Amino acid sequence: MIGYAFCGSFCTLSHSLAALRRLRTEGVEVQPIMSERAWGTDTRFWRAEDFIKTVEEMCGREVIHTIVDAEPLGPALPLEALVIAPCTGNTLAKIAAGITDSSVTMAAKAHLRCDRPLLIALASNDSMSQNLSNIATLLLRKQVYFVPMRQDDPEKKPHSLVADFTCLSDCLSSALEGKQVRPLFL
Repeated sequence: MIGYAFCGSFCTLSHSLAALRRLRTEGVEVQPIMSERAWGTDTRFWRAEDFIKTVEEMCGREVIHTIVDAEPLGPALPLEALVIAPCTGNTLAKIAAGITDSSVTMAAKAHLRCDRPLLIALASNDSMSQNLSNIATLLLRKQVYFVPMRQDDPEKKPHSLVADFTCLSDCLSSALEGKQVRPLFL
């Protein structure tokens, strides 16, 4: 079983759901996890209640959405891999700095204690500015992998990067083999 965590990059949640749907179609068992923002925020893209229901029905499991419930995802409830898709710049920075103050950062901390793959599908407007050093920090960390990413709008959002969610399944397979898919930047 893998963990699949959603953070609050609300405009990419539909892309992430499509990637999750593909994993489920491939027979992957999934424990869904949501950041507190993804769990409780209504947006123009999704009502929180509808998003939660969609994810729970797709996975056949309740969403983990608290720090307390995410903590056992290390040694007590081991996962084969943990995917964070989308991963916001805020969550990326916290993982890089070792800060554990949300359900997703706790899931990542608990999971990495077991030296198993963490796959990050980044979606952040500051990836090529404030967060570039955090990407570099995590690229150097054992068992952390990234889904290849591209600038989504180089003219209007020159610092933004978004993962190519269509290749998440292949990236997960590679991460489970200890390999980073290249090229990293498309």
